[in-house]
This record gives sequence, C-alpha cells and structure tokens, in this order.
Amino acid sequence: MMLSNISLSHEGRFGETTAIVDRCIFESCVKVSWLCKDQGNGERFARYIADGLQSELELMQSIDRAVSSRGGVLAIEKRMLDSIGTHIRRSGLTETEISDARKLPSLAAMLEEIGQDRLLYVVGQRLGSHHVHGTWSSLLLHYLDHDDSGLFRPRGHDCSTHVNQYMLVPLLVLNAMTSFVEFVIADEDDRLPLVQLFDSIREELERIFKVVSAGDDDLVGEA
Repeated sequence: MMLSNISLSHEGRFGETTAIVDRCIFESCVKVSWLCKDQGNGERFARYIADGLQSELELMQSIDRAVSSRGGVLAIEKRMLDSIGTHIRRSGLTETEISDARKLPSLAAMLEEIGQDRLLYVVGQRLGSHHVHGTWSSLLLHYLDHDDSGLFRPRGHDCSTHVNQYMLVPLLVLNAMTSFVEFVIADEDDRLPLVQLFDSIREELERIFKVVSAGDDDLVGEA
C-alpha cells in the first residue's frame, strides 16, 4: 500500500485516493503494533486470524445451504468453497475455533493498549473514514466546488495530497516496523541497528516537516 501511495502522490496529486489508502495503512499499522504486544501465547494472533475468516465462514455456510437445497454444486460455488477451505486450513484454526473466537478490540482500544492518545484515533480512524465511506466532509474536500452563489459543482481531478499525509503515515509505518522488529528479534544487540535506523528516519521526517509546516503552531487568536 505504501508503494501504491508513493506512485499516486509523488507529484502531489490524487489526494482523494491517497487519503483512502492512508486510512487502510493506518489501521494495518495499529493492528501490527497491537499484535506485537502478544504475551507469547498466540492468543492475539488467533483472534486476528479468526476475525478475518468469520465472513468467509458465513459465506461458506450460506453456499452449503444452497447446495443442499438444490441437490448439486455449481462450478462457481465449488471454486468459492475450495478457496474458503484453503484459507481455513492454512489458518491452523477449526471452524468451531473461528466461530467461537473472541472479538477483536476496537481500534480505539488497540491504540490505547499500545500507548497512543485517543486524538490519533479521531484523526486517523474517524476522520480517515470520511474518505472511505464517502461522507459529506469527503464530498466537500475532494469532489465538490462551492461558488459564491451557493451552487455546488463537481470538481475536476485536481485534488492534492496534503503535506501532513507525507508525515503522519510514514511515522505510523516506522512505529509498526519498530514494534515488529522488537517482537521477532529477541536479542537487543541484534535488533538495535534496525531500531536506530528507524529512529534516524523518524527524526529526519520530523525535521523536514518542521520546515514545511512553519507557522502552523503560531498563536493566531484568543479562545
């Protein structure tokens, strides 16, 4: 997804699309960091895998009922059943374990568990969802022009990727990468070079952002 966004945004364009991909990256980063807080018993990973298979399990059961009612399986149904069956087998979980698995916590709860402020949830998840679900805010920001007469018109393909996107999303990815490295590499000396590399990239991003966002933190009015 990061490569897709680089391709889309390298000339500063396609803001309406990069915002959607950013929202997906945000959720993936949070889940990676949350999974890497697993206590070593694999419980979080089992819940994560089961959560991703419950919809497939429901679809499989629906197809099975249709096949039983019809007395035969269609070619498309067989392909779907084979695909779902493969996903379930490779998960290492049984259908019962998938059905009975505890729900994943909300993304807000995950962020709290990994030590992040709720504001990040509001900005990354709640506001980010505008672009995924096509809310009024998203229409105004990316798809409509509003003139002085009060009329709305469809906007052209001139949506820029906001400068903040070049900062926030890479930082989230770096945080997730750090969590992953600390989870999979037990020896601190072995993982230190990678962690230091991520830290140095993070510092450089923050330095650049201070330059391009100069003035954003200036006081411009009273409460």
